[in-house]
Amino acid sequence: MAQQSHAPRRVARPEKQNTFFGGAAILAVGIMVVKLIGMFYKIPLINIIGEQGSADFGNAYNIYAVLLTISTAGLPVAVSKLVSEANATGRQNQVRRVFRLSLALFLTLGVLSFLIMSFGSAQLAALMNDDQAAPGIRALAPAVICVGCLSAFRGYAQGHGNMTPTAVSQIIEALCKLVVGLGLAYWLVKAGADQSHAAAGAITGVTVGTIVALAYMLLNYLMGRSREGLAKDTPDSNATIIRNLLMIAVPITISSSMVGIVTVIDSSLVQGQLQRALLENTDCWALYKDFMSFDKLESALKAWQATLPEGTAVSMSLLSDQLADGSKTAGALHEALEAASRTLYGNYNGALNIYNLPTSLMAAITAAVIPAVSGTLARRDRKGASRVAGSALRISALLAFPMGVGLYVLGKPIMALIFPSLTAELAGPLLSTLGLATVFVCMMLVCNSILQAYGFVNLPVIIMLAGGVIKIVLNYNVVVLPQVGIYGAPLGNIFCFALCLILDLIVMARVIPGCPKYIPLFAKPAAAAAVMGLGAWAVHGLLAKLFAAGRMGNAVSTLAAILVAVVIYGVLVIVLRAITKEDLALMPKGEKIARILHLS
Repeated sequence: MAQQSHAPRRVARPEKQNTFFGGAAILAVGIMVVKLIGMFYKIPLINIIGEQGSADFGNAYNIYAVLLTISTAGLPVAVSKLVSEANATGRQNQVRRVFRLSLALFLTLGVLSFLIMSFGSAQLAALMNDDQAAPGIRALAPAVICVGCLSAFRGYAQGHGNMTPTAVSQIIEALCKLVVGLGLAYWLVKAGADQSHAAAGAITGVTVGTIVALAYMLLNYLMGRSREGLAKDTPDSNATIIRNLLMIAVPITISSSMVGIVTVIDSSLVQGQLQRALLENTDCWALYKDFMSFDKLESALKAWQATLPEGTAVSMSLLSDQLADGSKTAGALHEALEAASRTLYGNYNGALNIYNLPTSLMAAITAAVIPAVSGTLARRDRKGASRVAGSALRISALLAFPMGVGLYVLGKPIMALIFPSLTAELAGPLLSTLGLATVFVCMMLVCNSILQAYGFVNLPVIIMLAGGVIKIVLNYNVVVLPQVGIYGAPLGNIFCFALCLILDLIVMARVIPGCPKYIPLFAKPAAAAAVMGLGAWAVHGLLAKLFAAGRMGNAVSTLAAILVAVVIYGVLVIVLRAITKEDLALMPKGEKIARILHLS
C-alpha cells in the first residue's frame, strides 16, 4: 500500500522530476564529449589535408555512411528489443540465439558492404565525380564489418540494460580516430603524399577505432558471459527470430537511409554540375578568379579543343565519350576539371562541418522529447504533453535563432579563424548562407521528435523525403548557372528544411491538441537574435578596422563579437521574457534560475 500511495505523489509534482530537460542535460554532456573529440579531429584535419583533401574525405565518408546505415541502422534496435524481452522473462537461451543470429546477419551485411567498397571503390568515387576519393573509400571498407559486429554487441548490452559498454566503445572509437587519423594524415603530408592519400590516412583512423572498440566490446561480452548460468528455456526457431529481427529493422533502416542517400545524390550532382559549368561556360570562372588559378584548366581545355574538329561544341557528354575511348587530352582535362571542383567542394565541405555543429547539439533535446511527451501521454495528461512540446519548441528556438544568425553574420571571419587552410572568401559566404538553414533544420528536428512522440512515426520521414527531392532538384539546376556556381549549393538546404519545418508545423497544428501558438513562440527569439546579429556585425566591423589585418586581428575581432553577441542576446531574452518559469521548471535547478531571473 505504501508503494501505491508513493506513485501518485511523484506524478503530482512533475516539476521536480526534470523528466524533459533533466534528461536533455544528461544527454548533452555525453554529446558534448563526443563532439569535442570530433572538433579536435575535424578542424586540424581539414587544415592538414587542405581543400581538395577535404572534398575527398567528405565524399568517401558519405559513401561509407550510406552503406553503414543500410548495414546497421535498424538491427541494433531490433536486437536490443528482442534481447530485452527475452531477458525480462528469463529466457537466456533465447537471448543467446538472438545474439548469434544477429551477429551472423551483421557479419553478412558487413562483408557485402566491404566487398562493394573494396572492389568497387573506383566506381563509387566516379559516382561522386571525385576519382581521388577511391583511396579513402578503400581505407574505410574494413570499418563496415567492424561496426556491424559492434552494433550486435551494443544491442546485446543495451538489451540487458547496460549502456556503459556502448558509451565506452564510442569514446574509444573517437579517440582512436583522433590520434591515429590525425597522426597518419600529418605524417603522409610531411612525407610528400598528395591530398587524396592524406585524406585516406585520416580515414584509416576511423577503421582503427572501430577495430579497437570491437576488441573492447568482445572482451566485455566474454567477461559477462562467464557469469551467466545455465538455462532450460527452449528458444524460438532461427526463422522466427530472423523474421522478428527484420520486421523491426527494415522500416527503421529504410527511414534512416533516406538522409544519407539524399546526401550522396546531392553531393554527386553538385560536383558533377560544377564540372559541367566549368567546362561548358567559362564565364563562371569569373566567380572564383580572385582566389583560384585556372591556368591548368585553361591549358588542358585548349589542348583538348585542338583535337576536336573545328566548330565542335564543347560539352560534358563529348568529354565523357572521349574519356571512354582513352583520349589522353580528355583525361588531362578531366583531371583539371576534377581538381577545380574538388577545391570548390572542399571549401563547401569545410563550411558544412561548422554548419553541422548546431544541429548535433540539438540532439540532446530531440532525444529527450520522445520519452518525455510519450510518458505524459501515457498518463493521459494531454495538457502536460502540450506543455512539454511547447517548452521544447521554445527552448529550441532560443538556441537555433542565435546560432543561425551568428553564422550568417560572422560566416567569413569564423571560417578564417577555424580553417586557415581554406579560402575564407569562398567558404565564408557559403557558411553564411548555411547559417540561415541552421534555424530551419534545428527546429525541424525537434518537430520531428514531437510528431514521433505523438505516434506519427513515418510522417516526418515522408516530409523529409519530399524536402530532399526539392534540395536535389534545386541544387542540380542552380549550381550550373554561371552567375551562381557553388554558392547555390547551400540554397538547397534552406528550401529543403524550410519546407520540412513548415509542413511539420502545419501537421502539428492539426493533430496535436493544445498545440502552442507559433507567432508568440518564435517572435521573441527572432527579435532578440536579429538585434544580437546587428551588434555582432557592428563590433566585428569596428574592431577589424582597429586591428591590423591578419589571423590574430581576425581572432580578436571575431571572439569579441561573439562575446558581445552572447551578452546582448542573454539580456534581451530576459528583458523580453522569451523563456517562461514553466520552461525553467523542467530543467535541473530551474526554479532557482527562475527566481534569480525574477520570472513569474
